[in-house]
Amino acid sequence: MSAAAYDAANPQAQGPATALGVHFPATNGSDRFALGVTKFLRLFADTFFAKRYGHRAVVLETVAAVPGMVGATLNHLKCLRRMEDDRGWIRTLMDEAENERMHLMTFIEVCKPTAFERFMVIAAQWLFYVFFFGLYLLAPKTAHRLVGYFEEEAVISYTHYLAEIDEGRSENVPAPQIAIRYWSLPATASLRDVVLVVRADEAHHRDVNHGFANALAGLPQGPIAACPTHVELVPNWKAAA
Repeated sequence: MSAAAYDAANPQAQGPATALGVHFPATNGSDRFALGVTKFLRLFADTFFAKRYGHRAVVLETVAAVPGMVGATLNHLKCLRRMEDDRGWIRTLMDEAENERMHLMTFIEVCKPTAFERFMVIAAQWLFYVFFFGLYLLAPKTAHRLVGYFEEEAVISYTHYLAEIDEGRSENVPAPQIAIRYWSLPATASLRDVVLVVRADEAHHRDVNHGFANALAGLPQGPIAACPTHVELVPNWKAAA
């Protein structure tokens, strides 16, 4: 069942306003490449993790935090070389990387990774970092489209996780304190509440990255799903100012 269909059939599933069922059609070779890589990695994740969505989240969020930092770094260097404004891209991409890292820190509290999964994290992170760094250098539009497709799949995965919780196959444990603080959730919040805000985060990243890819291709940018309110992590220099 699609994310949109699940929410339509389960009104209680609704959390933060999230545009579900969004898919950017692949219209050229660049888009088809990005979509093909995404579907291949989705097949791998489905085969390895099956319905262990907590473990899936821990491993995949370590990879999901890579593109934002790579994009921010390369855009920073490009703007320095060209002595031009970044149009807000650098901070947006850094915020995305930080947000994905907070997803990881949250799910680590819910589902402790095994020793093999920790090894997978190290291997996957380095392989993906090298691949994505090279892709962004050669074809930044394709790189952002790839992330947009990744996030489409993330919205679907978290909707499936939500279904597992609602149908009693995954325990709806209390939300970790780090999640309660970060998203300003009520003290009584549960894992279900966390999955809802994380899913909304991913929908926001999906639209932002498809928008960046469109901008690089000279296409109009579509609507962007709202990002749930969360606490801004204040840098040390600001705290000391």
